[in-house]
Amino acid sequence: MAMVYGTTSYSATIISSSPAATQSSSPPAPAAAASSSSARVRVRVRVCLLPGRRGKPLPLRCASSGSGMEPIAGTALYPLHRCKTIYLVRHAQGIHNVAGEKDFNAYMSQDLFDAQLTPLGWSQVDGLREHVKKSGLAKKIELVITSPLLRTMQTAVGVFGGENYTDGVSAPPLMVENAGHSGRPAVSSLNCPPFLAVETCREHLGVHPCDKRRSITEYRPLFPAIDFSLIENDEDVLWEPDVREANESVTLRGMKFFDWLWTREEKEIAIVSHSGFLYHTLSTYSKECHPTIRDEVGKHFANCELRSMVLVDRSMLGSDSSSFNYPGKIPAGLDLPSDVADKKHVEEAQKN
Repeated sequence: MAMVYGTTSYSATIISSSPAATQSSSPPAPAAAASSSSARVRVRVRVCLLPGRRGKPLPLRCASSGSGMEPIAGTALYPLHRCKTIYLVRHAQGIHNVAGEKDFNAYMSQDLFDAQLTPLGWSQVDGLREHVKKSGLAKKIELVITSPLLRTMQTAVGVFGGENYTDGVSAPPLMVENAGHSGRPAVSSLNCPPFLAVETCREHLGVHPCDKRRSITEYRPLFPAIDFSLIENDEDVLWEPDVREANESVTLRGMKFFDWLWTREEKEIAIVSHSGFLYHTLSTYSKECHPTIRDEVGKHFANCELRSMVLVDRSMLGSDSSSFNYPGKIPAGLDLPSDVADKKHVEEAQKN
């Protein structure tokens, strides 16, 4: 059970009822689009609104009421080793975004199969890359997860990859020159985090050719340093020409994907995905939040937008211990706290 905290002026605690993730190296596979209409999602949300902001503070439901003190509604405390920071990115502008905005029927065109980025999209990538470097985020990210479609992988390597690739370097490039008719130089895999392709964070499956991927055999020569080992099938067996995946199914696999992240050791993870996947997943988490939080967490992503969130493990999905905690009593000695001594003294007095 994962909770998502938005990095906003307000604090929102979201509890999902998605199935617990198993300790597996592979993410849960997306369900086939044909069976997606039967998916159901149930979510309980607890919201804490910071005092001194717009609106009235809401009491913390988990707070103790025996002390006679009112809880501070915007304050939350959680062990650091049970939290991850995730950086959610929607891909930059693709050729399907341009064609679809002019004419919705264009989404059915085979010419948009596995749509690549536009020249404007690459400019958006360059802008986000500059922000990621200047903000210091580039040095913090330990893993980049990308949907295995051309536009998301182009965005991921363009934003988070190394510098231009130089021939003679032993490490393979993240992206070869002109991959996907991009007209871009090769991107190095040096001095950047590892990249992992994950099928679970794909866009709606089915019907639209732009959301159908190429075979992994075709992708590997274009993106040599991206790890495709978690993708089970070479061909795209999930995409169906006549069945569009239901929104509820997208939401459910999004919640499973967040739970699966707890099987990863990395604490700072960038995820490059799609508008529909991000919107339906985050909208469900923020459904009962204060409107300010709901808008910030659940609104549609712009092309190449980045949002940072804190993912909290409430159900022991992860098993990592803290690398900063220290057990104390080294060397061992008497250390009875005074409040515990007071309690024991009262209990002994009551017995007598």
